[in-house]
Amino acid sequence: MVATISNDKIPNNVHLSDDKRLQRALEQWQPNFLSWWKDMGPEGFQEKGVYLRTAVSVDTDGWAVFDHVKMPDYRWGIFLTEPEKDRRIPFGDHYGQPVWQDVPGEHRNSLRRLIVTQGDTEPASVEQQRLLAQTAPSLYDMRNLFQVNVEEGRHLWAMVYLLHSYFGKDGREEADELLQRRSGNVDKPRILTTFNEPISDWLSFFMFTTFTDRDGKYQLKSLAESGFDPLSRTCKFMLTEEAHHMFVGQTSVRRVIKRACELMKEHSTDDLRPHGGVDLRLVQKYINFWYTASLDLFGNEISSNAAAYFAAGLKGRSDEHKYDDHVARDGTYAMDVLAGDTIHKETIPLRNAMNEVLRDDYVRDCESVLSKWNAETRDQGIDFQFKLPSRRFHRKVGQWSEAKFDLAGHAISEAEWDQQKDSWLPTEAERAYVHSLMKQVIEPGKMANWIAPPARGVNDQALEYEYVKL
Repeated sequence: MVATISNDKIPNNVHLSDDKRLQRALEQWQPNFLSWWKDMGPEGFQEKGVYLRTAVSVDTDGWAVFDHVKMPDYRWGIFLTEPEKDRRIPFGDHYGQPVWQDVPGEHRNSLRRLIVTQGDTEPASVEQQRLLAQTAPSLYDMRNLFQVNVEEGRHLWAMVYLLHSYFGKDGREEADELLQRRSGNVDKPRILTTFNEPISDWLSFFMFTTFTDRDGKYQLKSLAESGFDPLSRTCKFMLTEEAHHMFVGQTSVRRVIKRACELMKEHSTDDLRPHGGVDLRLVQKYINFWYTASLDLFGNEISSNAAAYFAAGLKGRSDEHKYDDHVARDGTYAMDVLAGDTIHKETIPLRNAMNEVLRDDYVRDCESVLSKWNAETRDQGIDFQFKLPSRRFHRKVGQWSEAKFDLAGHAISEAEWDQQKDSWLPTEAERAYVHSLMKQVIEPGKMANWIAPPARGVNDQALEYEYVKL
């Protein structure tokens, strides 16, 4: 069956028109969303035609079409994957029982908290990136930014639908709050710290889509296992869009690396500032910052909340099918634990380590990304290897935030940290230099000097295609 999306005022494949009360509530929320988008979406480009993909069905064979669209006219809506016949709860204390189509009363608050936290990240990233198009290195990159932005807006719709549909008055109030918080606002910031970090240059954007959106992938994969079936089906569709965001980050950082290598060979130096490039050591510093900031998003290493979510069947492990024990009541996990000034190995109940299990999958995925970036330097004949810092380094959430560690994860004093941190993380001067490179390039097919062209255009279009009609 082809899950075609309707042409209603709010595009959807959940038969929204059959529930007039819900439809009216969402139609009242819609103008508030559009007002937020016009205020906090990409500044200066709301009336430009952008070559965007838009969902027309949730089929894997062809769920999107491409056309030039003004972003406020984008087909935001509510898209869930098709229900799986006789689906069972895949983990936890309710393992093997039929999935829930309605919110179990005893899990109402926990589910709402999970949905609100996920929902809050979506508008936050749009707000973080709202000024970037003004310094886009090419029309190709500008178009990719806008595609990411509109899909984050649609992911907000996904969570708002669940809040309106299943949580009554509380849900409607939470949905309104999602439009009232602001990234970086002192009085009403976004819920998670990483989503209050400024993204004022494209290298940061590419790192964000590489590392922070990859965290989003694993959060969505864990929620896609949920025993609350509407949440599971929502997240499964969101994952099809999240893949593009990571593609943008991963391939774009590789283009920055490729251009750096070209400039190094052309000028026989690894100091690229006189030649308008981003040197490889600075790329490594940006990796150190954004990777560790994204590690924080998984939460505490030992977490009673994670244990409770797993036990209840609300939030599981990514790809739960790959595990033998889906109940995990008696399993254990050995991890390093910080106790005062010492680190020792401790065995803890597996359920309490679910954040760390998810973080393990994430770290392995990030290592795979760096192997591709290292393949670029190797192919270019440059002797340089990128490395992920220790997961203890530069942490602000969890046990490792209680002390200072070097890149290898060795404990150091505050004085040593103050002395060394500028060699590990971007300095204000380095950020200012990267920002100075950010000059808008709008001639079709042309690229800024600090980044190489992509291997191919979007949807088989030429690189010279007018991806944004300015």
